Amino acid sequence: MDHPAPTLRTLLGRDDLGLRLVPADAAPGDTIDRPVRWVHSSDLADPTPFLAEDLVLLTTGTQFSEDDPALVSAYVARLATRGVLALGFGTDVHRAGVPDELISACAAQGIALFEVPYDTPFIAIARAHAEAIAAQAYARRTWALETQRALAIAALRPRGLESTLTELARRLDCWVGMYDAAGAPAHGGPADPEDGLPGPGDRDIVAAAVDLLARGGSASRAIEAAGRPYTLFTLGRTGHLRGVIAIAAGALDPESRAVVTSVIAMAGLSLEQSDQLARSRRRLHSQLLASLRADEPSLARRVLGSLPAAPVVVAIAVGQRENTATEWWERRREAGAAVFLAESPDGLVICLPAADTGALDEAAEQTGVRIGVSEPEDYSAFSRAHAQALIALRRGGRAGRGAGGADGAAEARGVIRYADAAESSVLGALATDEARLVAESRLAPLRRHDGEGDGDLERSLRVWLEHDARLEPAAEALGIHRHTLRSRIAQAAALLRTDLASFPARAELWAALQTVRD
Repeated sequence: MDHPAPTLRTLLGRDDLGLRLVPADAAPGDTIDRPVRWVHSSDLADPTPFLAEDLVLLTTGTQFSEDDPALVSAYVARLATRGVLALGFGTDVHRAGVPDELISACAAQGIALFEVPYDTPFIAIARAHAEAIAAQAYARRTWALETQRALAIAALRPRGLESTLTELARRLDCWVGMYDAAGAPAHGGPADPEDGLPGPGDRDIVAAAVDLLARGGSASRAIEAAGRPYTLFTLGRTGHLRGVIAIAAGALDPESRAVVTSVIAMAGLSLEQSDQLARSRRRLHSQLLASLRADEPSLARRVLGSLPAAPVVVAIAVGQRENTATEWWERRREAGAAVFLAESPDGLVICLPAADTGALDEAAEQTGVRIGVSEPEDYSAFSRAHAQALIALRRGGRAGRGAGGADGAAEARGVIRYADAAESSVLGALATDEARLVAESRLAPLRRHDGEGDGDLERSLRVWLEHDARLEPAAEALGIHRHTLRSRIAQAAALLRTDLASFPARAELWAALQTVRD
């Protein structure tokens, strides 16, 4: 993309104009390489009200007839303040050569000064610059058309979106990256480490992408990362953003912006089409999930060709960003990961090899969902693994799901493994509302007795059972004599109408005490 705007160097390089810097060895910094907006001529003592910034002014010097250095210095200062890039002096019209005081004033103000020979009309210089602007505009339009054509061809290749972004990076001659709906890097390149370009995982770019996505509206933003300018554009429609495209460039000219806009439209369409295909595939997988939950994987293998290698874990993801999690796993599957995905009323069901469970933690962190994970199982025990994942979800956060299939905002996030959720033992799993009501009814005689201030039977029983029904250590823990504790146990047994000398009676009492404690 090498179509620079016309500069003073462009005019000075025209042999037919015969322009010459004054002095010949002048080095006016980057002035001669800055784009020239226009070429204007005037012999007014103060032409600045009629001038624009970044132009070249031509004059014959009639306004300097008094040969007053202060007058010349003030004139040049006004031009510098107005933003004039260069001054062309037409010689041999009113005076021979370029006045020394003008040379000194231009050098002091940083304005490039060049001599226009008598045989070169000012109109020829203006026309030459206008032709250069027209040629540059034509070149940019031609570039835009060729680029659009190349991008359309790239979109037809396998992995068309990635091919399109790669072609865009080549045409713009800069790094181009894409971030998914969660702000995670999805594509980037080409990156040149020697040139100092940050990779697609640069934290500043990711942070800006996440912020744009969180706002939910179509937008663009200019940022600076690693000392370079970047421009970010959202993908998708307002309220349903699909990602962000980042370009390692600052302000884009109209042609470049038109090309980028077309890529954004193509990328959005591609993502929508991919999403439709993914939804169709997940609907098929949802039907196959029914056979897997029947512990029969043969149908799924016939339809899909293969399943993740056993032993596998079954995970169920729920949360407000469940769609984002789905896209995250779809992208991982497209990259070659062995994973089975299916939508269900319980949430997004994920089946993957037990060796790859680390990906679940990464998914939860990047997408903000809650994931219940089973123990490793073979497909012959898929239904058990699925049930374990559900139990992990319910024990690790609020049971059930909110309206619209999403969890409440206050619900815990992250990965909950069945092994951790089940550590509260079988008694914890049995602690249902019905079990609590039964336990409270069973212990009601003790609580009425203790409530009347006639003793501390419930606590005494709890401590006694915690010490394996041994009197000495339990009495010591309670700070009472063992005979007192023996009397309390006997009294409690009478109130409960049970024989606490038997193990089944003690086990039932312990279950009741544990259940009401919850």
